[in-house]
Amino acid sequence: MSLPRLLITLGDVAGIGPEIVARAWPQLAQNARPVVVGDPAWLEQGVKLVGFAASVQRVVHPSEARPAANVIPCICATSAALNCVQPGHVSAEAGQAAYDFLCHAIDLTMAGAADAIVTCPLHKEGLRAAGVQHPGHTEILAERTGTKEFAMVLWGDGIAVAHVTLHIALRDVFAGLTTSAVLEKVRLLNDLLPKLLGRKPRIGVAALNPHASDGGLFGDEETRIIAPAVATAIVEGIDVSGPWPADTLFVRAHKGEFDGIAAMYHDEGHIAMKLRCGPRCVNITVGLPIVRTSVAHGTAYDIAGKGVADAGSLVAAADVATRLAGKPSIR
Repeated sequence: MSLPRLLITLGDVAGIGPEIVARAWPQLAQNARPVVVGDPAWLEQGVKLVGFAASVQRVVHPSEARPAANVIPCICATSAALNCVQPGHVSAEAGQAAYDFLCHAIDLTMAGAADAIVTCPLHKEGLRAAGVQHPGHTEILAERTGTKEFAMVLWGDGIAVAHVTLHIALRDVFAGLTTSAVLEKVRLLNDLLPKLLGRKPRIGVAALNPHASDGGLFGDEETRIIAPAVATAIVEGIDVSGPWPADTLFVRAHKGEFDGIAAMYHDEGHIAMKLRCGPRCVNITVGLPIVRTSVAHGTAYDIAGKGVADAGSLVAAADVATRLAGKPSIR
């Protein structure tokens, strides 16, 4: 069986991307054919930083790559001048390069040159400094692949959380919350989870307000918006219930009652999952015509360039990417 070809984007080079790729490489290359899409010079710095005895192989196309435990193929995918970028500092050049890396990986994967994309973190301020209006990976992926229905999912320790609203201000969540949006995320979870679990999933839908509004005392979004989406999903044959108070829903999922959760906004899902899974957490973009997973952490500017970054989330993300691509796991 052919091993999966993974494109690993380097992300914002001022962050920890180069060093976590170097640190994770022996595991990434064990049962896959990974190729880095990034900047070879910054990748070489990452290799030196973690003390890894490996060479960087410069290639133009994934088909040229010959990855090995001590050979890291890298496609130079940007013309941005990165020689003045400093670790731990926002840079328009690093933001532009991170955008270029991602777009090149998307185009290659859409063309069939790879099985999946695994992304290292980018920095939203760096993107904005470069003039990129998208707030993050998810939105760029959706636009470039022409995807209308998509979601960010955090996966770890047997639970997946999809976010109905994502990178928007809390004051805008109410306007972004619709019955169709909630239903869309429930459907996407129901499509994703059988590929990870091998069975029909059990999905819980989180409330928006404290105590699921306590019968309307704290708002009416539960009865007016969320409950109708749950009712429609049940009619479609999805094993789903809610809306449940978020604080109790995550506890019940932790005890094994639910496999998937539809969270109403970013932090409602992120805080609980990162407390539960830590470095084992993986970001998955669902609804795309390609497989994309990512680390579930940021650029970590505070420790960038120190060689101490944990690569566990990157290894986990590559493992999930191979599973979703229908290929053997790297572990």
